Amino acid sequence: MKCIFVSDLHGNQKRYSSLFKIVENEAPQAVFIGGDILPNAFSNNIERFVEKTIFENIKKIKNKTNTVFFLIFGNDDPRTFEEMFINAGKEDILQYVHNKTVKIQDFFVSGYSFVPPTPFQLKDWEKYDVSRFVDVGAISPEEGIRTVDVHEDTKRYSTISDDLKKLTKKSSPKKTIYLFHSPPYNTYLDIADLEGKKVDHAPVDIHIGSIAIERFIKKYNPFLTLHGHVHESVRLSGKWMQKIGKTFCFSAAHDGPELALVRFDTNLLNEASRELIKK
Repeated sequence: MKCIFVSDLHGNQKRYSSLFKIVENEAPQAVFIGGDILPNAFSNNIERFVEKTIFENIKKIKNKTNTVFFLIFGNDDPRTFEEMFINAGKEDILQYVHNKTVKIQDFFVSGYSFVPPTPFQLKDWEKYDVSRFVDVGAISPEEGIRTVDVHEDTKRYSTISDDLKKLTKKSSPKKTIYLFHSPPYNTYLDIADLEGKKVDHAPVDIHIGSIAIERFIKKYNPFLTLHGHVHESVRLSGKWMQKIGKTFCFSAAHDGPELALVRFDTNLLNEASRELIKK
């Protein structure tokens, strides 16, 4: 199965235009979009952007190809717009897969949007990772801003670790492609530009990925995991791909103006490639 993976487009019209042109020309079986898809939360007309830039282009492609689009939100995406994508899934425009598992050919696809606590104020897609620990410089999920109501117990006690235990029961990990927004902790894919930084004299960890996702990969050896979130990781580490045990892990995060596009064939994961599209 030939696939394309992108992440962290952040509402950039040029990146979306490049993506949809390539998808229309190449007609892959699947396109994975790994979160942080919307313009800035304070932008006007986000609904119009979603309808015109995302949904209409996907509809045009689906009229010409059999490409299936799999999509999740990321920590920069206000959850108040999630209902638009849930409804688009019901209309078979795309597959919105946060906390869901769907089948495609011989594989399953599972999505998960939440990331560990960050220093940012928007908390719609943040949870404690494996415990109620918050890294130096980060803000607790119990604080910050949310665009939808969440029960206080969910803010206080829910963890990424617990969610992943439930997700693994929905399909065999060895036959599943997991679309995560967060990368796994302590890898090439989660290095942030924080070297030497301190908060109140305490050093900040340069690795900002999820320990729960790292443990999940090591325990279950899923077929493939896809990640974004840490834009500068590839620039700092020089790596966009890492193998953990038998699992290939790809990142499509990028901190330049280009579209970072990962192509892979499920039969030849070791031949996957990453291209920067300058348009």
